[in-house]
Formats: sequence, C-alpha cells, structure tokens
Amino acid sequence: MATEDTIAAIATPKGVGGIGIIRVSGAKAEEICHLLFRPGKDAGPLKNRYLYHGTIISPETDKGIDEVLISLMRKPHSYTGEDTLEINCHGGPLILETVLNEVIKAGARPALPGEFTRRAFMNNRIDLSQAEAIIDLISVKTDKGLNLALSHLRGDLSKKIGRLRESLIEILAHLETAIDFTDDDIEPVPYAEISGKIENSTQNIREILSTYREGKLYRDGLNVLITGKPNVGKSSLLNRLLGEKRAIVTSVPGTTRDFIEEAINIRGMPVNFIDTAGIRDVNAVVEKEGIGLVWEKAESADIIIVLLDGSAKLAGEDLEVIEGNRGRKIALVVNKSDLPAKLKNRELEKILPCITPLWISAKYGRGMDELKEKIYVLACDNDDDFGSDIVLTNLRHKLALEKSAELLAQAGDTIKKDLSPELPALDIRESLDCLGEIVGITTDEDILNEIFSKFCIGK
Repeated sequence: MATEDTIAAIATPKGVGGIGIIRVSGAKAEEICHLLFRPGKDAGPLKNRYLYHGTIISPETDKGIDEVLISLMRKPHSYTGEDTLEINCHGGPLILETVLNEVIKAGARPALPGEFTRRAFMNNRIDLSQAEAIIDLISVKTDKGLNLALSHLRGDLSKKIGRLRESLIEILAHLETAIDFTDDDIEPVPYAEISGKIENSTQNIREILSTYREGKLYRDGLNVLITGKPNVGKSSLLNRLLGEKRAIVTSVPGTTRDFIEEAINIRGMPVNFIDTAGIRDVNAVVEKEGIGLVWEKAESADIIIVLLDGSAKLAGEDLEVIEGNRGRKIALVVNKSDLPAKLKNRELEKILPCITPLWISAKYGRGMDELKEKIYVLACDNDDDFGSDIVLTNLRHKLALEKSAELLAQAGDTIKKDLSPELPALDIRESLDCLGEIVGITTDEDILNEIFSKFCIGK
C-alpha cells in the first residue's frame, strides 16, 4: 500500500450533528490547510497541535464554505505518524461533502476503510493488536468490554507477547550455540535447562489462552434462547428483562412466530435474549416453520432458558422442550409463581436431577435479579480465572497462540528425545513467527487487508 499520497475522509458518523470532522493525512496535509483555510485573524505561522478558528474557502471562487476550527498535527506526533489536518465543520452532510470535495481537489484522495489506522500501524505508532483494539473500542457494548479494549489499546497484550518473544529468542540463541559450536570449547546450555525454559514459555501462553472464553463473552456477548410451550410467558419474560414492552403478549397460542432479539447488560456482559415460538404440535405452515427454526436456533445458543408454567401440570410439550435441549447449558425457570402452584420441584428433579429450578413471576418482576445472576454464573461456569489482567478477545490471536504453544510442545518433545538441536530450533523459529503475527511483525499482506477492511472509512 502506497503511503506517499495524502488521504482524506469524513471521520464522524453520517447524518446531521452539531460538529462534523474531516481528517486529512499525508505529505500534502499542511499545503491543503494553507490553500483552503483563512484564519479569523492573523495568527502568523500555524503552530503544531493548536486549534484555530476561521473559514474554509473554495480556491476557485474565493468564497467561504463554512466557519470551522482546524488543527494541524505535524509528524511524527499524530495519530497516523504523518502530517495530519483535522477540520471541524458544522455537522450538516452537504457542508461536509462540499469541504471534503475541496480537500480532494487540493491534492488528497478519498481514504479507504481503516486507512488512517493502517498508516498508524505502518509508521509504528501502534502494533497490529492495538489496531484491532480500536475496532473493539468503536463497537464495544459494555463497560467491561470497554476496559478490555482499552487494555489492548494501551499495549498490555503487546507487552506480554513481547516478553514471550524475548524468552523464545533466548532459547533459540542457546540452541543455535549448540548447533554452531559443537566442536569448540564453548559449553552449550544443558538440554534440561532449555527444556525447562520451553515449558515455562508454553505455560505462559496457555495462561493467556485460558482467558479467551471470558474475552469472547465480553467482546461478542452471550446468546440466550427463551423457549417453552405456548403461553408459559416467554414474551412476558423478555419484556420484563428488557424493562420495556418489546414482544406482543396475548393469551392466543402462536402469537410469536418469528424471533425477537434484544440485548441487555448483565455485570458488564452483553446478553442477547431471543424470544421464540412456542413448541407444540401444529398444522399451520407458518407456525410450524417458526417452531422448526427454534430448534435450529437452539443449536447455536450459549444458554437455553427452558420456561415452564408453575400454575399448570407438566405437559407433553414441556417434556419435549426439556428433552430436545438435554445436554445443552440450561437454565430451568418456572414462571407464574404469583399463582397457586401445580408443579412441584421433585417432579423436575426426577427429569433434570442436576439442575435447580428457579421460580419467577414475569408478570410482577419477581426473580429477575436471580435469573440474571444464574445466567451470568452459567456463562462463567463458576470460573475463578475471570478477571485476569490480560484477557484474550480476538480469535486470530487465539489461533496464533495455539499454534505457537503446539510448536513449543513439539520442540520440547524433540529435546527430551535428545535429538539434533536443529529440529527444536526450527520449531522455536516458527513459534516466534506465530507470536509475531499477533503484533504484526510477521503478518502477510492478505491478513492486513482483511483486518483493516473491517474498519469504517475515516478511521
């Protein structure tokens, strides 16, 4: 990707707003600034990282387009590491497009998605894992997810990967000494000591990998499917959890025929609730199709809320729902606790002996806090490791770390067999490359293109 040219884009979201920002980066940024900007008063030479008030004009007509604030950030102390101009306009779409067109006429070209951040990476302002953290930062849904994204943006994961690479480089140096000086008087490091260093590095990688489930939950969220026979209160439960009327509630079976999905925040974890059609034997084609989709959706759900009616005896449809979800992660919830109970816990214990039912009233909101806590506990699997300092959130990073650990284990086995040091040295080099992929040291162009294509234009 060429970085000699100058790029420009609208950096704020589409639509009408109070302020809209146009970002310009590259060698011509300052030239474009002088060509288009007229300060409100004679300010002399523009200072670095100062905010100036004035007007953007069209050089062709010398007429003002908008009253603006501009800032000029000279390299290398800018987001991209290049000369950067930011023009703060009024937030009307027409104004922004008009100013952007003048910037492009003055020598810039439209930026590609993620091109500003890619230039920051190419100019060593950030590494690749920090660039990916910026995507997370933009799309984050909860405070916990925000903290994880900020941690990666600060470079906490990068520093950890850097220390791991230093350890492997040291191991590789010991192995190469054994290769190069086999016939000399230099005493190589004993294989047992090298093996211990490899095991220590492998364990450090596995500790990072163990946090991925936590990171994935906080980054991508949790899918919770609410299922049960008709009229057990699935839609009422969804409305109560959301704190608003989102699903239609009636006494007519089959009211819900399609999926209704809405998300809430449970202890920093984004949880997506999915209300589904009631499970029953039907002849209507549309409703039958909806019920079929329920079972398909259950396959990909993280947690299934099996909702029962506590004011009625267990029916065949209830048993069908329970049996159809057996083996999945289930929250067994009994609704309508405000009515006289006809369902007994001992009946449910015989069917699902390891699951304690939770009694609630969706109508009056009883048990909602307990249900949210149950969902959180099921998601975490009572994992005491949640809350680690470094939390892995990215699948690409996970795969690279898994490959790195696999290669290290292979190198360790080779050393234990007392084979030639060339063999473990080759595995260590490949393991180093895997770690380098995470921060962008050894990442190929296709992967870079894929990563930065996920960014919005202007970032």
